[in-house]
Amino acid sequence: MSSSMSRRSALGLGAAAAVAGMSSPAEAAENGTRSIRKVYQREKSRAGGVWHTHIAAVDATGTPKPIVEDDADHVTHGYSVQKLAVATAVMDKIDRGGLTLGTKLDLPADIILGGSGIYHLHRVWGDEITVANFLTAMLLVSDNTAVRMCGRVVPALEINEILAAKGFVHTRVEPVANPNRFFLGTTTPREMHDLLWRLATKTLLKPESCDFLLSITRWLNGYHDGVRRVMSSKERERVATKYGAGFNDLGESRHEAGIMFSANGVPLLTYAMFAEGLGDPENYGATHPAVQAHSRIGRTMMDNLPATTAARTVAPRSLPHPFHPVDGG
Repeated sequence: MSSSMSRRSALGLGAAAAVAGMSSPAEAAENGTRSIRKVYQREKSRAGGVWHTHIAAVDATGTPKPIVEDDADHVTHGYSVQKLAVATAVMDKIDRGGLTLGTKLDLPADIILGGSGIYHLHRVWGDEITVANFLTAMLLVSDNTAVRMCGRVVPALEINEILAAKGFVHTRVEPVANPNRFFLGTTTPREMHDLLWRLATKTLLKPESCDFLLSITRWLNGYHDGVRRVMSSKERERVATKYGAGFNDLGESRHEAGIMFSANGVPLLTYAMFAEGLGDPENYGATHPAVQAHSRIGRTMMDNLPATTAARTVAPRSLPHPFHPVDGG
C-alpha cells in the first residue's frame, strides 16, 4: 500500500465503492434495459441486413414495456415463426369443441413435405396420428408436413378468420387453390409480441391450451442455435421460443420470437426479432451471423431480466416440466 494512503482510508474508499455499486430496483431495471439495447444495436450492426424487432420487459406493475422498438410494425414474412399463429388457430378450434387433441388423421405419402421436421425422414407412411402429435412436431422441430396436417383440420380461410377475431390485423397465412393448404404468410414484431404475451398470461386461449403450447416451445429438445444457445438446461426451460428461416428477393431471413420466464414461472420478457436482407445463403446453422447475434442478445436478455418482485401482479404462472434423463428400461 502506498505510504500516502492509510489502511483506514483504503477501507473507507472500498465501502464507498460498495455503496455506489448498490442500486435501487428501478436503477437496476434501467441498467438492464440499457444493456439489452446496447447489445441489440451492436449485434444488429455486426450481422447486417434489415431488422424489425420488438423486445419488451415487465415493469413494477407487471405490465410489459418496450425496450426495443425497431420498425416494430413492419409487415414481414414470418416463415416458421408463423407456426405459432397456426397452432393458435388449431387450439382455438379445440377450445370451441370443434376438435380435440386426440382427434386422429392419417399421414399419407402424398402430404409429406421436405425441409425442417421429422415426418419426411420416416420413408414409409400411413400412420394415424393425433392432433397433439403433429402440433408437437410443428412447434418442437418445426415440421413442415405438420403445417399441412393443420390445414386439414382448420382450413386457411378459417385460420385467418380466427386470427382476425383475436385482434391480429397483419398476422395471416396465405391461401392457395387448395383450401386446406397455404403458405405461412406475414406478421409484425408487435403482433407477435402480443400473441406471445397473451399466451404467457393465458388470455390467448383457454389456460390449458396455453400451457400445452408453452410446454412444447419450452422443451429442451427444441431449437437451441439462437437465443437459448449460451444457456444452461435450467435456463433453457425458462425460455419458450420459435425460430424461422427463409429467403426472398432481399436475401436471407433469420427470425426468432419467444418469451422468457422467471425460475418460478412468471413471464418477464418477450422478444420478436425478424431480420431479412441477410447474407450467408443456405447456412441454417449456428454460425449464421444473425443466429450468432440472436445468441448474444439472448444471453444478455437472460442476464438482465427484471426482478421477479417487479412482476408480482402477473398471473397465472407457467412452470416447466423439469427435464430428467432416462436410460430406457
